[in-house]
Amino acid sequence: MTSTPSSSSPAGGATRRPRAAGPGAAPAAETPGTPSPRWPRFGPGPGRWRLPWPSSLAVLVIQQVGSGFAAHNQRDTAVELDPTARLLLALGPLLLLLRRRFPRTAVFGTSAVTLGYLAVGYPYGPVLLSVVVAGFGALVAGYRYATWGALGMLLVGRLLAAHAFYRWLPPGEDGPGAWGTDLFMTVWMVALCTAGELARVRRAERARREREEAEAAQRRADEERLRIARELHDVLAHSISVINVQAGVGLALLDSDPEQARTALGTIKSASKEALGEVRQVLATLRTPGEAPRAPAPGLDRLGELTEQAAGAGLQVTTGTEGRPVPLAPGMDLAAFRVVQEALTNVVRHSGSRTARVRVRYGGDELELCVDDDGPATGSNGSGPTGGGNGLVGMRERIAAFGGTVEAGPRADGGFRVRATLPLRSGEQQAPLQ
Repeated sequence: MTSTPSSSSPAGGATRRPRAAGPGAAPAAETPGTPSPRWPRFGPGPGRWRLPWPSSLAVLVIQQVGSGFAAHNQRDTAVELDPTARLLLALGPLLLLLRRRFPRTAVFGTSAVTLGYLAVGYPYGPVLLSVVVAGFGALVAGYRYATWGALGMLLVGRLLAAHAFYRWLPPGEDGPGAWGTDLFMTVWMVALCTAGELARVRRAERARREREEAEAAQRRADEERLRIARELHDVLAHSISVINVQAGVGLALLDSDPEQARTALGTIKSASKEALGEVRQVLATLRTPGEAPRAPAPGLDRLGELTEQAAGAGLQVTTGTEGRPVPLAPGMDLAAFRVVQEALTNVVRHSGSRTARVRVRYGGDELELCVDDDGPATGSNGSGPTGGGNGLVGMRERIAAFGGTVEAGPRADGGFRVRATLPLRSGEQQAPLQ
């Protein structure tokens, strides 16, 4: 029995292409919630824009009522308000409804309507309020040239109507317009442009600050993710290397020397338990932003534990300290500990030597860490199952955060050396915890 293919939802993985509508066919219905590409939608929701009707209504009321009072005071010098004047006084506020979506249309439209109102000779009043609101909005939105052009058109038209064509414009017996009125119009236009420019600059500055704050927050989040990834790498690489070596020893001696195999299994249990504890400590910092760690971060005072773990992996480590130890900030102490830990991990994984030397030297202005082994390299280049390739990179990132350096490379006698230096500032390091 054959079933007819049908269109399915995106969850089903199949979609049907819409067929081209033929002549006379009804247009396809729009997807609910999708804004029309041809006409703007009003009201709340994605793809919609809100009409600024409250402010436009306020301007309409002010212009209608204020012009009525102005007409009462200018009965002898202005044309009486008629339905045409009322319509012009209403057109300006209606055009203000478009000022957010179409700022240029709003500013040119209100200027043209106001120019027509003034040219006819209707009484002066708050008719310029529409131009002020539209021009300010266009300037803040960045349409400076359009606003200047609309205001210039209004000013030039007003000058021509008041001083050149007044003989042919109502009322017929009046003379040229007063220059004081023209000067007032010029002054408020300059003030409007100045205020709009200042608002636009402040808006741009605020947007720039918000963008920079968002970028800084993203950068801090990236740095925190990098710190956590580096911490987990350092914790797991050392412990898993010990577990890997001991697991090999246990498998090799399982039949011939069960007691030694049992010792290797005990080392695996101890190393895995410590690794789990440190992983929990790292992940605990993610539970609540700003929550303090529940256990102190490891530092150079735990070098003895590192040597014991290395001994469990078959590596004999000797440590030495030169100079007078000074207290280190927690972040620097942790970085120094992780450098030694990663260096010993690399000896276990990549060196044929079963001995290593750790030297900690406190100088007057720097802390020096040096980890040596006698080699030779076992040929592992980090591409095997235990190689991640991020150990030396993590060392350099940690030490660089405190202004230090890391040098790692083969010695002339065939061994390998890792040397890290950290600057000491009177024992008070202000770098953040890494």
